[in-house]
Amino acid sequence: MKLLILDRDGVINQDSDAYIKSVDEWIPIPGSIEAIARLSRAGWTVAVATNQSGIARGYYPLATLDAMHARLRELVAEQGGEVGLIVHCPHGPDDGCDCRKPKPGMLHQIAAHYGVPLVGVWFVGDSSGDLEAARAVDCQPVLVRTGKGEITLAKGLPGDTLLFDDLAAIAAHLLN
Repeated sequence: MKLLILDRDGVINQDSDAYIKSVDEWIPIPGSIEAIARLSRAGWTVAVATNQSGIARGYYPLATLDAMHARLRELVAEQGGEVGLIVHCPHGPDDGCDCRKPKPGMLHQIAAHYGVPLVGVWFVGDSSGDLEAARAVDCQPVLVRTGKGEITLAKGLPGDTLLFDDLAAIAAHLLN
């Protein structure tokens, strides 16, 4: 199985320090939908692991998050692809869960769902928390410059981190 795991905000869609609170605020990064569809059409399973503390903070209900993910699936399907499992952490940073990145709980969920080991699986994110979660389960950490990627890059990266401009560049690399 060719599995690719993505963070959501800042990787697939534009991020906001004010949180993405509605389907209207959920705006794909140019090229990201096409990249997911291209990968899917080429036999890749593209899963998503996303922190969504806005739920715990009361900024939006689970139904709104589900609607955002339905929109993502719809847009990718329009391009002939499909999105695999989407897992989210609804907890706040102080809730003590094991799923909120940088903890690897969501990555374990994806591995269990597909029955695959995570060693070497690419996990694409835009934050140090994403990269830490990847390392915790021996995934290959991949940073994109979109979202908070430039800020993360400026802090310095461990040597094993791969760097790409955006999700479209990752798809082009994996499909060549």
